[in-house]
Amino acid sequence: MTRIKCCGMTRVEDALLAARLGADAIGLVFTARSKRQVSLEQAQAIRRALPPFVDAVALFMDDDAAFVADVIAAVQPDLLQFHGGEADDWCAQFGRRYLKAIAMGEGAAALPRLQDYPHAVALLLDGNTAGEAGGSGKAFDWSLLPRDLAQPVILAGGLHAGNVSAAIRAARPWAVDVASGVESAPGIKDAAKLAAFVAAVHVTDREFAPSPDR
Repeated sequence: MTRIKCCGMTRVEDALLAARLGADAIGLVFTARSKRQVSLEQAQAIRRALPPFVDAVALFMDDDAAFVADVIAAVQPDLLQFHGGEADDWCAQFGRRYLKAIAMGEGAAALPRLQDYPHAVALLLDGNTAGEAGGSGKAFDWSLLPRDLAQPVILAGGLHAGNVSAAIRAARPWAVDVASGVESAPGIKDAAKLAAFVAAVHVTDREFAPSPDR
């Protein structure tokens, strides 16, 4: 089963819709470099509203350690996600499970970085190039992904209802991550687009499900 993370949440109603549709996690972006940045107050309201078994993921990009610690204390996210040039030990210093985003926009040149984060619980592969913020809606060549990575892969970058099925077939990721592909404006989710995206993931998963008579 392919897990679903809906990122760039700024409104309680959007987070609740994602949860009702079947999202496994929502992303809260704290770095000032993003147009989907949330305040602590917005994030706390969303965190309190989430139902059980839906994770809150706090996103950062080359932010100060003190700022990351303040967000952790205020929001109590289930996971951290780092999008910048942070090193593995730096990401691990907070004592929280973390995801490391790898910018795959450079193509094969990005592949060596997949080995640089042994403490990450998963690698999030995005379509931006190194130094750019994620959530830009750029896809990358999914055929580049190696099949022997030690960590689960979360596929991001330019995903929407029209291409997520092909992405899952090509990469067979642990999870998919969507932001701009289900929005009417940055940080504002479109209910129809989000429902179509989740449905497309579920339909594709059923194609891979073993037959009950096997």
